[in-house]
Amino acid sequence: MTAVLIVIHLILAIAMIFVVLIQQSEGGMGSMGGGGGGMGGFMTGRAAANLLTRVTAVLAALFMVSSLALAILANNTGDRGSLLDRSAPAPANQQQGPSVPGMPNLIPVQPDSPAKP
Repeated sequence: MTAVLIVIHLILAIAMIFVVLIQQSEGGMGSMGGGGGGMGGFMTGRAAANLLTRVTAVLAALFMVSSLALAILANNTGDRGSLLDRSAPAPANQQQGPSVPGMPNLIPVQPDSPAKP
């Protein structure tokens, strides 16, 4: 379920980027002349801008809904706390020695032997 929602979320993000990039800017060459901006008579410049604005708003709303759904799914997994605070348990047959965080313990630690007289 989460994987499907992540894929949908990524598709929405890419579509929103694409739609925003194809929109004509307000104060560029498009406002100085040129009519519809090369749409070939299919739509006027204003109608195309209104359509792209609505498509952007719908994609943004869907993106927000998918973000909230992913956050809710992540919250319901039961794992609380930061990933950095969690550590992997040491194997049962090996004693844990001093180590640098994030680095493997390469030097085996020998158990303390009783003192000899």
